[in-house]
Amino acid sequence: MAFEDMDINSIIEEVLSYECDRVIFTGGEPAMQDLSVIGKRLKEHGINISIETNGTIPVDPIVDWICVSPKDQLYPNVSIKQRTGDELKIVYCGQDLGLYDELKEGFTHLYIQPCYVEDESIEENGRSFQIAERLVKDSPGWRLSLQTHKWMGVL
Repeated sequence: MAFEDMDINSIIEEVLSYECDRVIFTGGEPAMQDLSVIGKRLKEHGINISIETNGTIPVDPIVDWICVSPKDQLYPNVSIKQRTGDELKIVYCGQDLGLYDELKEGFTHLYIQPCYVEDESIEENGRSFQIAERLVKDSPGWRLSLQTHKWMGVL
């Protein structure tokens, strides 16, 4: 799909052309955008709003479902400001889960996702999966999350 510059009315019309009841804002850092205008318009049509954010910017209250996936392994000196939400999703790269002891109290669902490295072999990524699976089994309250499209080669 190619990029197309659209005004808000065209975006709403496009969303409504699908049989859906939820729009998920993700990619880059969606909390950098003002989601209140489009969120209000979508809600007028019964559309729920979700976001996947790194948590460094507080999320607009228009959002119904908040998934925080910290990128602390990439940005260790940036603090998490969105400390409550529905999901806390950790991409596991070997970090100590104790880093999230305080943060996880603000979330309903806790997920560990193995780090998938596109340039690595299937075997190496499989080892990453095995480590994350063992970590989930040994860490009460955490569940396994997968980026299935990556494991299937749909990048």
